[in-house]
Amino acid sequence: MKLTLRVWRQKNTEAPGAMSTYEVDGISQDMSFLEMLDTLNEELILAGDDPVAFDHDCREGICGACSLVINGDAHGPERTTTCQLHMRAFHDGDTIDIEPWRASAFPVVKDLVVDRSAFDRIIQAGGYISAPTGTAPDAHATPVPKPDADFAFEHAECIGCGACVAACPNGSAMLFTSAKVNHLNVLPQGAPERETRVLDMVEQMDSEGFGGCTLTGECATACPKGIPLPSISAMNKEWLRATRKARR
Repeated sequence: MKLTLRVWRQKNTEAPGAMSTYEVDGISQDMSFLEMLDTLNEELILAGDDPVAFDHDCREGICGACSLVINGDAHGPERTTTCQLHMRAFHDGDTIDIEPWRASAFPVVKDLVVDRSAFDRIIQAGGYISAPTGTAPDAHATPVPKPDADFAFEHAECIGCGACVAACPNGSAMLFTSAKVNHLNVLPQGAPERETRVLDMVEQMDSEGFGGCTLTGECATACPKGIPLPSISAMNKEWLRATRKARR
């Protein structure tokens, strides 16, 4: 395939950015989207130009690093991570716009790379459990009801890619934060920090500059791991419960 790529180029956080246009040819439909970008960068390097900076790590859809907005959609036209998106989703002659996540809490580092350390700080505020030292308990020592285990696993699938923030018209991080709160709060191991966890993580989320949630649902639609929208309502219930308990 021969494609026209319109790519966001930005030297650093302070520098102004703009879309640059490139032509790539000989792209196989079996290539992943990131392999296509590798091909573009090889051509740029051979021409003596600066290659396009973009984030990636595992390329197996489990780390969340490959954060790109493709033709206006977080991770592209299919519900998967960018690294698992293949060029068969496009057609010969297509023009493809490639941009970084756009949110004030995710400043652009260079080109398509953004700083998502705001997510790390939200997790640091409460995304942990008490872990007594000593001999590890047997796996079956603390019974967990099947519905609770399923609920926890469903939310633990969040890989922290930030697609929910990129897709949200308000730049909200509620789906990410709710996933991290819910998968611990429902388990007995997370009970000691149940109230402080949700209060501290929501407070940190607000301090990072993410927008407010209006339940538009774009976050759940874009999530490559299928974190459900009711996750936000579940976290809101946890927050109200913790707030009421703190006022007693």
